[in-house]
Amino acid sequence: MSNLAISGGEKTISEVNEELFHWPIVTGEDIAAVTEVLKKGTMSGTDITKEFEKEYAGWNKTSYALGCCNGTAAITAAMWACGVGAGDEVICPSMTYWASCASALTLGATVNFADVDPATLCIDPKDIEHRIGPRTKAIIVVHYGAMPADMDAIMSIVRPYGVKVIEDNSHAQGSMYKRQMCGAIGDIAGASLMSGKAFAIGEAGIITTSNRQLFEQCVAFGHYERTGAPSRFNPVDAQVHLEDLTSFKGMPMGAVKHRMNQTCAAMGRVQLKYYPDRIAEIDKAMNYFADCLDQIPGLQVIRPIRDSGNSKGGWYFPLCHYNAEKIEDLNATKFAAAMIAEGIYCLSGANTPLHLHNYFHHADIFNQGKPTALAFGQRDVRQGPGTLPVTEKVKETVIMLPWFKHFDKAVIDKYVEGYHKVVDGAKEIINV
Repeated sequence: MSNLAISGGEKTISEVNEELFHWPIVTGEDIAAVTEVLKKGTMSGTDITKEFEKEYAGWNKTSYALGCCNGTAAITAAMWACGVGAGDEVICPSMTYWASCASALTLGATVNFADVDPATLCIDPKDIEHRIGPRTKAIIVVHYGAMPADMDAIMSIVRPYGVKVIEDNSHAQGSMYKRQMCGAIGDIAGASLMSGKAFAIGEAGIITTSNRQLFEQCVAFGHYERTGAPSRFNPVDAQVHLEDLTSFKGMPMGAVKHRMNQTCAAMGRVQLKYYPDRIAEIDKAMNYFADCLDQIPGLQVIRPIRDSGNSKGGWYFPLCHYNAEKIEDLNATKFAAAMIAEGIYCLSGANTPLHLHNYFHHADIFNQGKPTALAFGQRDVRQGPGTLPVTEKVKETVIMLPWFKHFDKAVIDKYVEGYHKVVDGAKEIINV
């Protein structure tokens, strides 16, 4: 009789130790900081948020940080600050969450999707230059699964064209590229800080940049209370000095309110104090786990080369290359099902390719009777099946991994045992 759980055998992991996976780590210090905001009723204030912004900018090695209500808002403001508007284009990898680029259409622009590098799953520098046209304003670089993108190659390609580089740092708070902090390399960065991310403080986002002009434009886009207009509710706070924006004091140029709730800012200040030590433990646990999995034929964890100056920060969304040819041609979907039966989290693939989604092909956001992707004179850069082969094949070549938050060798070894068990039983699983 088979010992595989999917065939009726005992699970490798009969009971999950939730403490090893629980995140974020919330202590009495976090609760006290948030409660103080609630008691004072200053959830919509900015005093604590500004302190958090200074501390975050200092940690992230940028001159400025701007707290936002979520990561989508942060990236939208960054696009607008970079000049993205009606008839323009942005370049973005298709392998990402929709928030990386969907708001380009609400600005009247379109998205020219690029393929990803098969090793890193970040945007492939070789698939960028031919996509740049006269109306290309920005490229959105996603540090996918906390893996730093090849920033040197990307910057060298786009700089001669005057294209702005926006980092989507939502997966990579604390990741390093050649010993530089991700989120501090391009012109500007936006990141989600929602409760599922590595740096998790609630439903929040943040912009980082060392470009004062871009910072002020982001303020003007969604932080009306910081534009310098007098108010009965907020002290005068003239953070915007750009001449073309000062006449709009008190009105957000994006007609949106991007302000961060100060309960998130208060929690963020506490989390930031402990974040480096906490992600160091995650890094220890996940690298040990990866070292073990890399010894199994057909599996190779996606991570930076050791001693390269690159790192994965908090290891958000850990992924592993899956080579079915080395595992009896067992497809990734069946492999994942067998792992789940063993009590181990596993799914095949990653984000669904965006270039195939109807939103980017047919959505008529402004009720103009035509797709918004074309409505303002944009080039038709829409792409169908087969156009981005690496991205489209990820569902067959990648699996998701458990995300350990603490290092416990005995427990991790038990999880590794489950992978060995399923790989060794691959022939049997094919017929299940």
